[in-house]
Amino acid sequence: MRTPSGISYDDNQKIWRYMRVGRFEQLLKEKSLRFASANQFEDPFEGAVAVLPYDLPVDPRYTVKDSSETAFAELKRLTKLSCWHIADHESTAMWKLYSDLGKGVAITSTPNKLARALTPFRLKPEYGVEELWGGNVVYVDLLRTRLSVGMLERFYFKHSAYSWEQEFRLAISVRVAEEHGVSVPEDGISVGAAVSDLIEEIHIGPTIEKSVRERIITTCRESGLDDRARVTSLLGTPKYI
Repeated sequence: MRTPSGISYDDNQKIWRYMRVGRFEQLLKEKSLRFASANQFEDPFEGAVAVLPYDLPVDPRYTVKDSSETAFAELKRLTKLSCWHIADHESTAMWKLYSDLGKGVAITSTPNKLARALTPFRLKPEYGVEELWGGNVVYVDLLRTRLSVGMLERFYFKHSAYSWEQEFRLAISVRVAEEHGVSVPEDGISVGAAVSDLIEEIHIGPTIEKSVRERIITTCRESGLDDRARVTSLLGTPKYI
């Protein structure tokens, strides 16, 4: 796994991936990790190097028009991302946002485990391996700055309004493949994964129905991962004395 220029991470930092139950079951059964295209995310600033203020008629950072704007926007379709939350503990906000209001599952891992667990990705068996990149996102005030970064590096810088995400992300770019005439997926890709090497812990969401919780535990058992399953700490009993 390579690191983009200007980006860093700790091999052993704890990272979380919150997901819906269906996506978790798919991960275990298909033994593959889903990477979404950057244009599938709600963040309108993905891949942007600056943000123009809403009410500013002329921005001094853009005194000359650049006809390549549309071409750079197209990079979002060609960049596939897997996003993780950096934290030592679970997050109520992440449960609400990324796992159907807590009706999902969160897995934990580390960048080192991800790098060892993921299978080299090829668009087709006969094609070459697409490079895997990884690193912590850097948050920048894009209202004040115009970044000078490469076609992949730009996806490791985000507008400071999103700094609460504290994100580690994996990236695979299929831009060069398309430039060579290869047909690439419009949406996401699935990358093979040795799930027993990838997953450190499995946390079952706070609002999951009992029957679904039991189904998840059964799925974990079938994959030999039942010893890693945890019920969220949010279902613990509060004590006041």
